[in-house]
Amino acid sequence: MTDAKKAELVQRALAAVRDYGVHLTLFRNAVNEWAGLNATDMESLRLLFLKGVATPSELARQTGLTSGATTAMLDRLEKAELIERRPNPADRRGTLVVPAQAGAAKAASWFESARAAQNDLIAGYSESELEIIADVFERFTRLWDEEREKIEGNR
Repeated sequence: MTDAKKAELVQRALAAVRDYGVHLTLFRNAVNEWAGLNATDMESLRLLFLKGVATPSELARQTGLTSGATTAMLDRLEKAELIERRPNPADRRGTLVVPAQAGAAKAASWFESARAAQNDLIAGYSESELEIIADVFERFTRLWDEEREKIEGNR
């Protein structure tokens, strides 16, 4: 492969990553609107599904919301039966936030079509291609974590 061809492929790959991020955001915004939630509500819900449990303070820090805005957001998610608040056994005055069991099924149903489309798309790749795809996304995940940590370290 020539240097010019490799440079062209690097630019194509980086443009595809950028476009993927933009189109994922547009898709998520459409789901948010359809579900009647705002972007921060949905981001908090995604964080909870990823972590399994969080304190309101953690969610406030991760979303950039004030404590009052976090409480209002949790009220909306609880009213929609997407989360539950539980006492924090490590802190008598504290609260833990967890995804509601029925809420997880409800939210999963919003992405059923997208999950099926993803499965159909990814099934068309060979084993070696899937290894590369998984490696790229895993590396990008680590890259974004490292870049976030740099930013947080500079505050």
